[in-house]
Amino acid sequence: MAKKQAPQPPAAEGGEKPGKGKLKLIILIVVVVLLAIGGSVGATLFFLGKDKGAEEEKPAEEGASETAAPVKQPALYEAIAPAFIANYKFQGRQRYMQVSVALMARDQAELDALKVHMPLIRNRLVMLFSGQDFAALMTPVGKEMLRSQATAVVQELAQKETGKTVVEQVLFTNIVLQ
Repeated sequence: MAKKQAPQPPAAEGGEKPGKGKLKLIILIVVVVLLAIGGSVGATLFFLGKDKGAEEEKPAEEGASETAAPVKQPALYEAIAPAFIANYKFQGRQRYMQVSVALMARDQAELDALKVHMPLIRNRLVMLFSGQDFAALMTPVGKEMLRSQATAVVQELAQKETGKTVVEQVLFTNIVLQ
C-alpha cells in the first residue's frame, strides 16, 4: 500500500525557508548597530584629533607672547615656626588661639631676603593676632578676615623692607581656638 505524503507548506517568496527571513533581519540589525558604533567612535576620534591639533598650535603662539607676559613661577612655602599663641578675655574667661602660619611666595631669592626680617614679621603678626575679637574669630568669615589682614601686614612690611611685596599670601596651616 502506498502512503500519501503530507502536503508541504508553500515556499517563501524567492524560494527561501521561513526561518531565513528572521536570520536576515537579525544580521541586518547587527550590521546597523556595528555601523552606528563605528561611526560614533570615528566621530569621537575625529573631534578629539581636532582638539589636539589646536592644543599643539597653542604652545607656538604662547612662545611668541612669553616675552610680553612672564610665566607664573611655582609656589614656594615657608613655614614660620613656632606657632603663634594669643590669649583673650572672653565672657569673663581666659581664651587662647594657636595658629601655625606659612608664607606663600614665587621667588626663592626674594623669600630668602625677607627671612632676614623674620623677627619683625613675627612681632607684627603677634600684635595683629592679640588685638582680635575672640567672638569674631570663632566664625569662618572671621578667620578668613584675619588671614587677609595678616597677608596685608606681611606684604606691607616686605614692601617697606625689600622694595617688593614678596609674599603672595599668608596661609593658616593650623588654627585652634580654646
